[in-house]
Amino acid sequence: MSNLKAQRRLAADVLDVGENRVWFDPTAQGEIATAITRDEIRDLVDDGIIQAKAKQGNSRHRVRERNAKRAYGHRKGQGSRKGKKNARHDSRDEWIDGIRAQRRELRSLRDDGVISPTVYRQAYNKARGGEFRSVQYMRSYIENEFGIDLDEGGEA
Repeated sequence: MSNLKAQRRLAADVLDVGENRVWFDPTAQGEIATAITRDEIRDLVDDGIIQAKAKQGNSRHRVRERNAKRAYGHRKGQGSRKGKKNARHDSRDEWIDGIRAQRRELRSLRDDGVISPTVYRQAYNKARGGEFRSVQYMRSYIENEFGIDLDEGGEA
């Protein structure tokens, strides 16, 4: 086997890739060895005797596997945590999501005529004060406190 170091260097420059990505056709080594100019290397590239190997990327397999485990609660222990509790799970954002859902539900109940404006205002103020942890608890409160069956759509 002949020394093709110079040809590899020239081919890398012509193909604009690193030397490790240059591929020589093993059956045409004699022809490659005789090519000593850039033009000759270009001709071999055009003939497909010299090619650039595909760029190798990073596999996402391990990342996907890790994210799948985290989706059901694994790999989230104390040793894996970097940020403070509020940085990892902002309590303000949680509040905003919850109160918007509760207000949206109250608005729809009032507009559909299921609850009166008085009940709406009382429940709205309680929601604003943080009385309900979720829409489900708010609906339960309205049903128990005011005797309204929300599933039926009106007074009980």
